[in-house]
Amino acid sequence: MDRGKAEKIYASGKEATILALLELAAENQRLRERIERLQGTAASGRDLCSTPSGMIPVYEKPCATQRGRRRPGRKKGHPGTRRPAIRPEDVTQTKKHRLHTCPDCHNPVTLVEETRDRYTEDIPEETPEVTHHIQQVGWCATCKKKVVAVVSDALPGSTVGNRALVLTAWLHYGLEVTLSHIVNIFNVHFHFPLTPGGLIHMWARLAEILSAWYNQIMEQAKKSAYLHADETGWRVNGVTHWLWCFTNDTLTCYLIHRCRGSPVLADFFGELFHGILISDFWGAYNKLEVAARQVCFAHLFRELEKVGKTNQASDWLGFRKKMTRFLRDALRLDKNDALGEPDRTNRLLRLHERLDHILAAPYNDPDCNRLVARLNKHREDILTFLEADIPADNNHGEREIRPAVIIRKNSHGNRSERGANVQALLMSIYRTLKIRGHDPLETITAALKTYIETGALPPLPQ
Repeated sequence: MDRGKAEKIYASGKEATILALLELAAENQRLRERIERLQGTAASGRDLCSTPSGMIPVYEKPCATQRGRRRPGRKKGHPGTRRPAIRPEDVTQTKKHRLHTCPDCHNPVTLVEETRDRYTEDIPEETPEVTHHIQQVGWCATCKKKVVAVVSDALPGSTVGNRALVLTAWLHYGLEVTLSHIVNIFNVHFHFPLTPGGLIHMWARLAEILSAWYNQIMEQAKKSAYLHADETGWRVNGVTHWLWCFTNDTLTCYLIHRCRGSPVLADFFGELFHGILISDFWGAYNKLEVAARQVCFAHLFRELEKVGKTNQASDWLGFRKKMTRFLRDALRLDKNDALGEPDRTNRLLRLHERLDHILAAPYNDPDCNRLVARLNKHREDILTFLEADIPADNNHGEREIRPAVIIRKNSHGNRSERGANVQALLMSIYRTLKIRGHDPLETITAALKTYIETGALPPLPQ
């Protein structure tokens, strides 16, 4: 804009001048935002000049601040962790390496009476182990028919051994490896021809056999002293379902259901859960009859932080400050093992009084009233962890549901109800065995052998 144009706008009157200044300010703001975006892109190492406009993100998530975050890695002075430097007990083969020339200058060398030992471990080029089973045939006078000796190394009619079957299922349901990757691993490295359809069929047979263990996990979950509960979205043949997770320090039980409401909890627990349920504030958990309940402190902290980013009202800031101090004092009391029982009881009573005072105070801010209404609804579920030996958050439940989320990202759910049932069953068994410290490969392979020989599974390992 030159001086002549500015004088014409000024001569047009007050309203025209104000409108022109507002347009100029808006243009300056757009230019300032573009400069900041270009500077941020340059700092991230990307070149906008060579990047198509369609590939420039509209919004980039800001980097997390380091304040309040634990520094990654172990603390200083911790003992190192590495492979053992001792000589392996079982040496498969010995190789002698001869020296003819210097590896640096490539001139001839004179050998001395000295050798050095070095041990390496590697995966050999695997080939499948093919076993020829010769089964004896006999006549049973009682059954009036011919009978054949049992082969316990593979399921009836299967050409794939139990160990390979359990390993593939463990890779998929226990370690979140995709179906196509498993097929590639076996076809390329093991020289073991497999097909995706064949694997899915074998996993369904394995799930049918291990269903007794899944039922045991469900029964043990219902009788647990406490349980973490969480749920996440799932897709079955393109239709929205929900994956439920019930877990504690001894088991994990998954359930895939079309519903996200309280009927799922009623079907799983029955009329009453006699333990303590640890969960978030999802409304479906409110309708379940439980002996006691603990709501997640982590969700409360997140809610206070989230609202604080957009709400700077004095009413909210005061409420947030009191509530944050209260939650931290409760956690501090839980970690203080040096207190005697009388002092601990007195401090717990004071925490209850502080909470009642916070919830009874009048607030004009809608965010305060909304959160106070939620806390009043769960008043008896906030400090349960101080009266029982349980966590104050639902982090364990979220950690146990994380492997299922990884499988969902890789496989996009299931294509059938049968596949969803197999998914929930085998994930529950593999996660439970991991929590209990058992080798899933050896444990399930031995259980299959017992099942083939006797017709019954051994009890679920404790």
